[in-house]
Amino acid sequence: MSETPATTPRVTLLSGLVGRARRHPRAFAITAAAVALIVLGGGGLLAGAAVGAPDADAAARVATLPSASPSGPASATPTPTPTPTARPVPAAVPAAQPVRTCSIAEAASDERLGTFSGSVRNATTGEILYDHAGGTYSRTASVMKVLTSAAALAVLGPDYRASTTVVAGTEPGQVVLVGGGDITLASGSSNIYPGSASMLDLAAQVNASLGGAPVTSIVLDSSAFSGDAWQPSWNRKELFDGWSSEVTALQVDGDRANPSSSQSTRSEDPIGRAGAAFASALGATGASISQGVAPAGTATLGQVQSAPVSTMVQDALLRSDNTEAEMLARLTAIAQGSGSSFSSLAASTPAALASYGLDTAGLVIVDGSGLSDDNGVSPNFLTALFAKIAAREGNLGIIADGLPVAGESGTLAGRFTGSNSDAAGRVIAKTGWIDTGYTLSGIITAADGSILTFAFFALDDVSDSSKQALDTVTAAAYRCGNNLSNQ
Repeated sequence: MSETPATTPRVTLLSGLVGRARRHPRAFAITAAAVALIVLGGGGLLAGAAVGAPDADAAARVATLPSASPSGPASATPTPTPTPTARPVPAAVPAAQPVRTCSIAEAASDERLGTFSGSVRNATTGEILYDHAGGTYSRTASVMKVLTSAAALAVLGPDYRASTTVVAGTEPGQVVLVGGGDITLASGSSNIYPGSASMLDLAAQVNASLGGAPVTSIVLDSSAFSGDAWQPSWNRKELFDGWSSEVTALQVDGDRANPSSSQSTRSEDPIGRAGAAFASALGATGASISQGVAPAGTATLGQVQSAPVSTMVQDALLRSDNTEAEMLARLTAIAQGSGSSFSSLAASTPAALASYGLDTAGLVIVDGSGLSDDNGVSPNFLTALFAKIAAREGNLGIIADGLPVAGESGTLAGRFTGSNSDAAGRVIAKTGWIDTGYTLSGIITAADGSILTFAFFALDDVSDSSKQALDTVTAAAYRCGNNLSNQ
């Protein structure tokens, strides 16, 4: 039998489709696309059915994979899981800093200030707001008295009193007047020093102890102080102009010719002047007077004491008394065991100031009053010291209470006038003046209520008008307050 009849219908059908496509090409194309879509979709379904159906070969392949055990892989090491990298922790955000815009540069450029240096510090935070050569160590003039006072309060304490004593001599009718460093002792009933002891009182005690026996010989013992009586770097005219006496452990009235005047000519023999005053007070004007050392173990015939250190500190600061400041410096050195001469101060004053936690490494101290050009203190050190004074650390509140007040008291009574008068009463400070410089340092209660400490030095080519220039730059700092810029 032939297989041809069996294939004829499919050929006929295909021929018919081709013919129709030729006659209706557009319709045929649409139909073909639809059919293709159906076929493709069906194929997908079929493929899906094939994937989801059990497959013996696949099961066999799974059975041949290595198995894991609790202790690790049986035959192959799996890829380790990567360790996440720790993100960096951001640093702490710094505290916001105030943007300060107030300047004292114009006031500080005044040519009357000569070689100018200065420092202003926020006393509460300790931050230095203004620094113009503030780390330079220079002469301070009488601002040195603040350092001397702070040292005395640290070592001697506010209640210490200096004594002047009379003991019996080695011969009948002989007495020995022993100076204990009290330069404030009054030759009469009183003098310029508040609370001073009186030579009249001392003489009355001696006469009572002697029971009326006459005094025929007086020995003057001033050995408590040693070394030079006049600092070699000082200008001797300070003595004759009446600003300072020689530094001796025995004298009266600060060796003033006029005991009631702050500025008064001094003598070149303060010890002898004290002896004459004592003889007069005893009523023993015919007694011989000589200098020597008190014998050990003899009876005490009388003794008087100075005002306490707290009183003397404030007096020395308010009037800027050079001799009183030298007395305090020398007594401080003696109490420390540093010595009893000018050279002793180089170690004793910095050691005392270091007890307040101050860095004293750069200080150069040659006297207690500031008369010497050889002293060296920086404005930054002074603002740090005054910050402690403002905080009244230890006994330093005594200094704060004794400083001159701008426009009101002491050496600042006639200053801070005119355009600077807005700072009057708001500045307490120590003034300084020597031939080669003017200085001013202290505490400002600023216009914005902040507490500032400051130190301004005008050195070298200066004159009396430099004081007003210092007042002007200080008043400018008062107006700026904590907004003071270091520009």
